[in-house]
Amino acid sequence: MLLHDERRAPTTALALIVIDPIKEHTMNKDQAKGRIEEVKGKVRQVAGKISGDKNMEKKGKIQNAAGVIRAGYGDLKEDLKKGG
Repeated sequence: MLLHDERRAPTTALALIVIDPIKEHTMNKDQAKGRIEEVKGKVRQVAGKISGDKNMEKKGKIQNAAGVIRAGYGDLKEDLKKGG
């Protein structure tokens, strides 16, 4: 595991997975798949921007947004499961 400052919360899904994959930062299927879609969408968006392909850039934004929604759904499920 990576050493990190306990006072600072990880800011990305990847940091949550790398720092402590088992303890309290496990992700449900929707959280994980949503975060993966966010990253894939962002990569597609940036690739479209770099290449000047507006259609690819737009599809990347849509894919990123879909990932945000799915991850949010997974977060909600997790919160309800924890009773909060």
